[in-house]
Amino acid sequence: MSHQQEAIAPHGGKLVNRIATPEQRAEFLSKADFLPRVQLDARAVSDLEMIAIGGFSPLTGFMNQEDYDRVVTQMRLANGVVWSIPITLSVTPQVASPLPEGGLIRLDNPKGEFIGVLELTQKYEYDKNREAVNVYRTDDAKHPGVQVLYNQGAIHLAGDIWLLQRDSHPQFPAYQIDPAASRQMFQAKGWKTIVGFQTRNPIHRAHEYIQKCALETVDGLFLHPLVGATKEDDIPADVRMRCYEILLENYYPLDRVILAINPAAMRYAGPREAIFHALVRKNYGCTHFIVGRDHAGVGDYYGTYDAQYIFDEFDPSELGIVPMKFEHAFYCLRTKQMGTTKSSPSKPEERVHLSGTKVREMLRRGELPPPEFSRPEVAAELARAIQLSVG
Repeated sequence: MSHQQEAIAPHGGKLVNRIATPEQRAEFLSKADFLPRVQLDARAVSDLEMIAIGGFSPLTGFMNQEDYDRVVTQMRLANGVVWSIPITLSVTPQVASPLPEGGLIRLDNPKGEFIGVLELTQKYEYDKNREAVNVYRTDDAKHPGVQVLYNQGAIHLAGDIWLLQRDSHPQFPAYQIDPAASRQMFQAKGWKTIVGFQTRNPIHRAHEYIQKCALETVDGLFLHPLVGATKEDDIPADVRMRCYEILLENYYPLDRVILAINPAAMRYAGPREAIFHALVRKNYGCTHFIVGRDHAGVGDYYGTYDAQYIFDEFDPSELGIVPMKFEHAFYCLRTKQMGTTKSSPSKPEERVHLSGTKVREMLRRGELPPPEFSRPEVAAELARAIQLSVG
């Protein structure tokens, strides 16, 4: 048992499990035709899944008004536990009005399949503008996170959830490693310190460099790309996963890395989402979390290192996971290696770094980014995928 106790505790102290037992599932299915229904969009399906598998511990369902208000204004749940992003289920007033508080609601996926149950405890209105300004630091409807918020229903449904069953991921079943499983894997490998890495973009040399810097000081790397809903122009998840596989095979010590998917949806909430991403990785068993330049940012909405500064607003013991803060990495033409301004003597013109947008443009033109930016095998894979999609 002593081994068990050394693992980092999930956020809030206990790993949530809201996957229905076979008995519960049979009971829910027997009521399927009589329950009022709510159809979930892709993000709500992701949230339902993340709550059920414990990725969002200590949440056991969609937030009530008290939790929601305090998260929006103070980045805490009503009980004071740190939490930075509202996890809510929104519907239109027309959908909400006949739903009985205190009753069970059948949750369907976009295809109309029965996937979960909500124990409805509360229906409440909320202020979209206040949420936008507090959570996203902008009320600009062009911001992808704010856009989703403005387009969603005006009423939140609150209550505990049950996921009917945990299905294999349609695209990446081998990489579907839920928090209980990742914790067991870390333990089996004897890892005491594990650094998590969040990404929604293809992996480039700059990412590789900061991951390896982190690996010099911890036992293992948990490479955890997000495969839930992202922006239209983000590179598709299957392409990104192939890039990780290629890279790991050729350039990483395989016994010190675990690749797994994160089924969450992307919010693009910058600093607040960096805290959120760290807490989620803590639930998966990570002790450390890499926070890079403009983490979870989009456009010019956030300062370059705002996502690192926000960690200083909390007592480290409240977060319970150590942020590893990295500057923007680049290939230094003078030293002929990767570095950051902390370690490289280069002048700005001696640094090779390209934005994701610039890389996408090059690939669309059929040009490969330079090997200083991207490993050639990865660049070739990206080019192939983009040519296919353009063609």
